[in-house]
Amino acid sequence: MYSEDLKFSLWADFIERDYLDNEFKELIAKKIINGATSNPAIFKNAILSSDAYLSQLESLQNITPKEKYEAVAIYDIQKAADILKPLYDKGDDGYVSIEVDPFFCDDTAATIAEGKRLFGTIARPNVMIKVPATEAGYGAMEALTAEGIPVNATLIFKKEQALACAEAFAKGTQRCGKKVDTVISIFVSRVDRALDKMLAEHNVAVALTGIYNSSEIYMAIEAMQVPGCRALFASTGVKDDSLPPYYYVEKLLAYNSVNTAPIDTIKAFDADAKKEKALPIADAVVAAHMQKLKDLGIDFDAVLQKQIDDGLEAFKDAFKEILEAL
Repeated sequence: MYSEDLKFSLWADFIERDYLDNEFKELIAKKIINGATSNPAIFKNAILSSDAYLSQLESLQNITPKEKYEAVAIYDIQKAADILKPLYDKGDDGYVSIEVDPFFCDDTAATIAEGKRLFGTIARPNVMIKVPATEAGYGAMEALTAEGIPVNATLIFKKEQALACAEAFAKGTQRCGKKVDTVISIFVSRVDRALDKMLAEHNVAVALTGIYNSSEIYMAIEAMQVPGCRALFASTGVKDDSLPPYYYVEKLLAYNSVNTAPIDTIKAFDADAKKEKALPIADAVVAAHMQKLKDLGIDFDAVLQKQIDDGLEAFKDAFKEILEAL
């Protein structure tokens, strides 16, 4: 755990085979990270740009592109899980996430089946099955946690999504009869990228909307008090050069939470950021900022819905590109 006092964990939002054998182990040994996450876009970049996968891919013949992808991805997830297992054994997270086929995002039964199959094939207790927070996904989250399978609910932009995930985890954990570790992944910086240009033109403070939205969602998750369930802040890399690279980690430092970030962001945070609790943010401060959005005629719910829709399409596009390349 990065901060024992805050029960705050820092996970690497990156998977690549050579990295797992080298820098990943160093970051764990230095107690900088204690978990990892992946998604279709991360695997697309790794598989299609790294020579580390060539020999394995050449050995995979007479199987479908999806079977090739899974063979490669599962190998990496197993490797990461094995490296992280000592942390898991002592109760210090040690989880790595793998996402179900994003094309199943509206199919509960297919998501459940794929989640159970992936978890069984990987055969590591410290693997989280990543499920998008859609109407179909909520049913899958409950079913998987009921089987004792750790779940990472992903692509959360709205409080309503987070509460639905928490409710699913509560029901699943109750059915399971024991605590099951789960996280609810709140996407942050994409909200600011969607709004900041307009806000700057009207002299409204930028790089805050995503943080305020995330703070509200975090508080809602904490209030649910679901055993084993935590908020995880994702999409915390910085695209605006005027901000410090660790901005979305420092500004979202919160008790009983996780932040998953790119490697450069993690290094910058560890070296230069303040390590003080930043959440919760006062309700009045958040409300005043959100009122400014309303005054500008911004339909914030519609903005968030577009981010959800775009995020699902981006995962699907990345997955499709991997399969086409393979």
